[in-house]
Amino acid sequence: MLKVTFLGTGGSLPTTNRNPSAIMLNREGELIMFDCGEGAQQQMMRAKTGMMNLSSIFITHFHADHILGIPGLVQTMSFQGRTEPLTIYGPEWVEEFVKILSAIGYYKLKFEIKAVKLKSGTSVKRDGYSVIALKTDHNIPSIGFALVEDERPGRFDRDKAIALGVPVGPLFSKLHHGGSVEVDGNIISAEDVVGEPRPGRTVVYSGDTRPCLDVLEASVGADLLIHDSTLADDMLDWAKEAMHSTAGEAAALAKKAGVKKLVLTHISSRYSDDATLLLNDAKAIFEDVVIAEDLLVIEVPFCDV
Repeated sequence: MLKVTFLGTGGSLPTTNRNPSAIMLNREGELIMFDCGEGAQQQMMRAKTGMMNLSSIFITHFHADHILGIPGLVQTMSFQGRTEPLTIYGPEWVEEFVKILSAIGYYKLKFEIKAVKLKSGTSVKRDGYSVIALKTDHNIPSIGFALVEDERPGRFDRDKAIALGVPVGPLFSKLHHGGSVEVDGNIISAEDVVGEPRPGRTVVYSGDTRPCLDVLEASVGADLLIHDSTLADDMLDWAKEAMHSTAGEAAALAKKAGVKKLVLTHISSRYSDDATLLLNDAKAIFEDVVIAEDLLVIEVPFCDV
């Protein structure tokens, strides 16, 4: 399972229907977050994502709309009895932020919060996947993230294994995971019955940025690209000044990278009533695109060729 829940999809200011930036990823039961804007914990409750299995929060930058949900969230987890450490990853200033966070409120947290500073190209290795920091182009130090799963074993040819005399049972698993087995004096290797390794899934989150090379390169062939789309194309000059992207620019990057699906987020409050203009700008360039809405859930499937 790889499920993405959009807890907050708005720009700098919350609106009646959009919270600030916050995205929850559930990968095989492990929860990680990309940014954690104001109100994130209530959105978790509404979406029923859970929070106690949250292992890490990856922060793209330290503008308030991307971090103000963290103080309330950590206090709630502490009240609920959390004792496992929580790691907050981010660019420059993450250590200072965690020191301030740990001092907020009279109530002392029952668990440790660790700060890890990332720079572009740094890879955080986890069980079955990595999160890679990407250089982005915003008006303060910022990074984006690519969650990249490890390769999976190729397809197991059950019929061929049986034809070679391998009995149905645990030897199948051993072969599928790269081992060799002996049957009636014959050695059968994984290469005899297992196809080429298959790619895992890739989810890229740009954070706030102008279109940039690192996000483009990380997005090549990605299953899901979540990209800054603060403004419509008719406000390109403002997007450049504020160091954000337009919907059309996000779509052009998605098309160039050959992503499978594009989600536009960080939607300016000027489109709070109707974001159709953004969608139209993007669809003129790239077809498989949606505007993120708060509490939107996207399941990212395996795409085997």
